[in-house]
Amino acid sequence: MGKRILVWAVVAVLVAGNIFWLTAYFKTQKEAEGLRAMLTTTRYEDKSLRFLQMFIKQVLKSEKEVDFETRLKLENSVRELKDAKILAQWQKFVNSQGETEAQGNVKELLDLLVDKGLTK
Repeated sequence: MGKRILVWAVVAVLVAGNIFWLTAYFKTQKEAEGLRAMLTTTRYEDKSLRFLQMFIKQVLKSEKEVDFETRLKLENSVRELKDAKILAQWQKFVNSQGETEAQGNVKELLDLLVDKGLTK
């Protein structure tokens, strides 16, 4: 009788231990999901800020016409964001017909980038 009680006690302790570790595992998995989401957001914000920095320095502050290589770098940077709205607005800006239209499209692009950065 004493051996049975001891065996059942050991089994109960092992089951309780498994339940504890299983609960800890799922809690850790949930925290890891949150961290992955935060990392994705941070990477997006980093890419977005790098694009904004490059755009401001090499387009808005430029005293001369933007060369092909710079346009290509900007295009690639926009594509890295993997955001259809931003890419569409970039295309509108690139395909602008005249300075006034380009200014309006660049304002929309910058506004969209800032809004996306704040909501991610």
